[in-house]
Amino acid sequence: MIELVAFDMAGTTIDDHGLVYIALEQSVTETGATVTATDLQQWMGTEKSAAITALMTLGGVPPTSEIVDAAFRCFLEILALSYRQTPPVGLPGVEDALRELSARGIAVALTTGFSDEVAVPLLDSLGWTAGPGSEHLLDAVVTASEVAAGRPAPYLIQHAMEKTGVTDVRAVLAAGDTIVDLLAARNAGVVGVGVLTGAVGRDELAKHPHDHILDSVVDVLSLAELQPSH
Repeated sequence: MIELVAFDMAGTTIDDHGLVYIALEQSVTETGATVTATDLQQWMGTEKSAAITALMTLGGVPPTSEIVDAAFRCFLEILALSYRQTPPVGLPGVEDALRELSARGIAVALTTGFSDEVAVPLLDSLGWTAGPGSEHLLDAVVTASEVAAGRPAPYLIQHAMEKTGVTDVRAVLAAGDTIVDLLAARNAGVVGVGVLTGAVGRDELAKHPHDHILDSVVDVLSLAELQPSH
């Protein structure tokens, strides 16, 4: 039985209108690097400093720490402005689905490649809070600031397990809209679910390790194994 679901944020539970990827591309191209669509897709969902470093390398610019730090600050500035102009919203049906999962006794966590600087204001703007009790939508949130490495490492999922007291990886389902979400789920040994609410299509997701590919995280409710954990 599933005791914990760990969902990605942007593109999976939150519609940020693709602004994070636009900001990432712009911040890297401003260093003089060339960013291809294939390379950008490969680094979707990863911790953003690591993504900038990789994309700079792939784009022909040596990623010194000074340039990467400046590009990351640029990324934060572009994204903050974009979010003010076009505020993110919860994807259709997601809030109700998260509440239904909680009602079934399943812990709900969000994990993200965003650092605290991005994730906390984003969740605040939506009114999504984490903590014990039914007044909170979420049981836990894990950001890239809290772990040694982001996806495809398993640490975001594992830290969500720590925060919610779940010890059996077989009782965990992780879902996201990117390739690295699926790789992180496989590396963590949990049920891996790809969703089609982001920029990556079914055919591309299907090339990578997965247990299910669904139209939306709302469809996670229909999985037979998602029964009450008590």
